[in-house]
Amino acid sequence: MASLERNNKILLDLVRQPGNNICADCGVPEPDWASYTLGIFVCLNCSGMHRNLPDVSKVKSIRLDHWEDSLVEFMQERGNCAARAIFEKCVPAFFYRPQQKDCIVLKDQWIRAKYERREFTGENNYYQQVYQSDLFETTLWKKGKDNKHFLKRSFLLSRKDFTLRYFIKGDSKVPKAVISVNDLNAVFQPEKVGHAHGLQISYLQDKRMRNLFVYHENGKVIVSLFNALRATRLAYLQRKHPTLRDNDLIPQLTRHCLKEGYMEKTGPTQREPFKKRWFTLCSMDRKLLYFKTPLDATELGAVFIGTESHGYSASESSSGSKSTRGGRRHCGISLQTPGRQFVFLCEQEQEQREWLEAFRKVISQPMTPEDYANEANLRRGK
Repeated sequence: MASLERNNKILLDLVRQPGNNICADCGVPEPDWASYTLGIFVCLNCSGMHRNLPDVSKVKSIRLDHWEDSLVEFMQERGNCAARAIFEKCVPAFFYRPQQKDCIVLKDQWIRAKYERREFTGENNYYQQVYQSDLFETTLWKKGKDNKHFLKRSFLLSRKDFTLRYFIKGDSKVPKAVISVNDLNAVFQPEKVGHAHGLQISYLQDKRMRNLFVYHENGKVIVSLFNALRATRLAYLQRKHPTLRDNDLIPQLTRHCLKEGYMEKTGPTQREPFKKRWFTLCSMDRKLLYFKTPLDATELGAVFIGTESHGYSASESSSGSKSTRGGRRHCGISLQTPGRQFVFLCEQEQEQREWLEAFRKVISQPMTPEDYANEANLRRGK
């Protein structure tokens, strides 16, 4: 019993040390599980993924399970920092490292890449070559533009001309679309797409946002495509901005949505009827886009959001907050721009607070020269 108590105390002391105090795979604080074959401390969710790799990783609870002296000694010798130096020795700059809020397929493939395939130990560079190859070809299930049916389509990512093409027929030589990676953005959206491996690919087409919703049954394939897209984007940006460092370019590889969800909006005179729309807000390009549904292929409109010094502000709308349309209380938001005041209605006060916080976060960010160009282009397009 004394040995059990001693081992338990050693493990609890170890998990409080810098490096060990966050999950080795997703960064969640205070992990309470450990892989005693890899010598790392992980969170509950990641421990479940480690259980799927029994030949590589075996896990125990550091609080509830019995730990032999030899296992505790190994945990003392290894730990997260030492393991990271082995298993993350050669992670490419473009490779996406999942965080706590990321979807399961990203975390699962990150864990498999590190420990099962040992992609980043420096033992071989096969996978690095796959991600950075001149051509990356795969077949994906793609949602139809005007319906909900998913059909198989061939996709070809080219590093030679920095494009992503997709074809209706596998043997076709004429692509349905040729997409420049300049404006391309890919994010995992499993709930929106309706598949655990669902990926949303967005790009500009005739100055409007166009969305492709795709998935692949194999998690490794879809995550490999995602990282290949990031690798190609990085190569493009390095050529476009030769004076910038990779650390400045990496945040631009994947643009995450700051906030998205349904609100209702009215027209320019504010006398038009309110219509329910799906909104997405990205802090990187400072645009609020709206669609009829979350799975629309093309945006209905876009609103650029600048800074307060340039006439932009967001506040509660007194008329909206008192509205009881249809017997339901609606919470209003007023978004002021130099050209127009937009009024939105939210169903719940929590949604209203979250949208206001998101708008104000974008407004508080200084504008870059590229932001000024985007603002001018959006105004000219109207």
